[in-house]
Amino acid sequence: MEFLIEQGKQLHQDCSTLLLPALSIGNVGQLAVDLLVSSTKAERIGYLDDPYILPCVGNDAYGPIPCGDLALPLEAYDSPASALTLIQQRSPVVQGMMIEFAKNLADFAVASGKKHIVVLSGLDFGRWQRIDMSSGLQTYYLSSTNNDGTDEYCEQLGWKRLQEYNPAQRSWKYLSALAEGNALEENRLPFEDELGEEDYYPSLPFAALFSCFKAKGLKVTCLLCYCSEGDNMPDAFHVAEAACKLLGLSPDNFHGDEGVKWLTPFSWKTVYGPPPDMSMF
Repeated sequence: MEFLIEQGKQLHQDCSTLLLPALSIGNVGQLAVDLLVSSTKAERIGYLDDPYILPCVGNDAYGPIPCGDLALPLEAYDSPASALTLIQQRSPVVQGMMIEFAKNLADFAVASGKKHIVVLSGLDFGRWQRIDMSSGLQTYYLSSTNNDGTDEYCEQLGWKRLQEYNPAQRSWKYLSALAEGNALEENRLPFEDELGEEDYYPSLPFAALFSCFKAKGLKVTCLLCYCSEGDNMPDAFHVAEAACKLLGLSPDNFHGDEGVKWLTPFSWKTVYGPPPDMSMF
């Protein structure tokens, strides 16, 4: 992975936290990063070029006026006021190369002096085993602070550890060994059609990122939200709010649209087209 810095830009040493999405159902992590980039007014400082991510190109996601800037698969943003570096990922990883991609990102994080990695992701609502909507959307987390994935501060915030995380389970163990470069051929997992329910979560992108960052000795926190495909903007707001709580940021200081604290990306305005003509009802 190569970091290509824009002319006249630089990585700020004070930005010791790296926040990024894991591609998932509903694109919740990506939407939340878009929201945070826009609201913190983070500055794009460069791009990451990696052989394991599919190429793509698009219009600038944030500016209301066309200025010739293009959006690329992996973009890096810095928000010195928030001590935060954000990476936005806009295209999927080549099939079967998620571990290699995650290792490359972990190498970048170490080389750029990051101390805390925050991964944002959605989870499939259809696989939620213990549904509790009594207090609205729930935030789940997974942390490298303790071996069992728990973190005292996250618990104080009222979040629940992802119960499907079991470091002693075969897939989580194998994923950890792959991340550390210690995987043995005899410990390979069975074919996909022979995998059980307990092997599902370790197969997701957030799990690969978690394991590879953790293998580098970095502190990692995954913030997770169960959702379904559809209009996932509310889920993005929920996960972005959780990230702010974790990092001690106050959305009240963002000065968003029309007195609202969040500044929604300009590209969101046309996601679902214009509102319906109410006269038809």
